[in-house]
Amino acid sequence: MSTGNRIAAAPISWGVCEVPGWGYQLPADRVLAEMAELGLAATELGPDGFLPADPDRLAAVLAAHHLQAVGGFTPFVLHRRDVDPLVELRRLLPGFGAARAGVMVLSADTGLTGYDSRPQLDEQDWSVLLANLDRVAGEAARHGVRAVLHPHVGTMVESSDDVHRVLDGSSVALCLDTGHLLIGGTDPAELTRQVPDRIAHTHLKDVDATYARKVQDGRLTYTEAVRAGMYRPLGAGDVDIAAIVGHLEGHGYRGWYTLEQDTILAGPPQGAGPAAEVETSATYVRTLLAG
Repeated sequence: MSTGNRIAAAPISWGVCEVPGWGYQLPADRVLAEMAELGLAATELGPDGFLPADPDRLAAVLAAHHLQAVGGFTPFVLHRRDVDPLVELRRLLPGFGAARAGVMVLSADTGLTGYDSRPQLDEQDWSVLLANLDRVAGEAARHGVRAVLHPHVGTMVESSDDVHRVLDGSSVALCLDTGHLLIGGTDPAELTRQVPDRIAHTHLKDVDATYARKVQDGRLTYTEAVRAGMYRPLGAGDVDIAAIVGHLEGHGYRGWYTLEQDTILAGPPQGAGPAAEVETSATYVRTLLAG
């Protein structure tokens, strides 16, 4: 991929989320049309129901908006011995194939609703989780899809210790989500320097660190912080996006940069709506890549 066509978008920047009750959900046609108008090359697939489940219809919708699919955020319960994640994987793979989405972005789902709490894992739970990560990644690879793990607030892989346990105990590649790493206590720029060869996909988020600290110490739930504006357009928050992009590019990263500014909409947006801040982020990344 050339520099100019490596910037993708995610529906969450338009408030489209898999969490029940998250907020007002914009229709796919508007979201995809605005992505295309901003000159973005691709989209992630979004939650179940956002795009058609039928593989042929999905491919047609993407083609109509001149967008590729780069992957999709897919929660999997990986730590429970009574849940086989390959069942869910096999349900999802036909859609990824139809959309030619080469990356599946896994999260280690808690099995609970939302991202405001999570259970604690014992050693056996961790063994199951790590083994399942490699099982899912191996099975996906056999179908031409690269499975990557997305450390995420409110999942079983959230903290710096969790991230390093995955790096040490499995072979799965990472989705570098710069916002969730920071909120979970990992410096994303430092992680990029430490393990550039384990990063196969990137979600670029910028974060207001004041809100991140309130989530970390329990003064706000994750959802409350998102609603209050914890996520900012790229370049307007406290994540060193320029250093992260520079380090990835310097180490030969040629994957996607997916713009994500998690948003909760109270109702139909007025004026330009979320697209205005996505445009700000896209311009910022284009400037970094051109430099």
